[in-house]
Amino acid sequence: MTMPDERSRAVVQTRDFLVKLSRDSSLPEQVRDDAKFLLRHFPSRDDVILAGRIEEQSETLPLGTMGPVFSSTFKEFVPTSAGQK
Repeated sequence: MTMPDERSRAVVQTRDFLVKLSRDSSLPEQVRDDAKFLLRHFPSRDDVILAGRIEEQSETLPLGTMGPVFSSTFKEFVPTSAGQK
């Protein structure tokens, strides 16, 4: 089961990845345009942190059995590039 801090980190890193794709001139224009399109409604780092804070601080929020979706804190993870050890 994915924990809120893991989900928060994954969403933030996915946004960073989409930003990189959208700016990489070596990629086809369609790939860059698709990344830009997805970014239009993708939450920012601040959005994710705020959502985590709201969920953590609200005892009246109807989270049900699922619990919080996001966390206001998470460890940064720097993936290694393919082929690096």
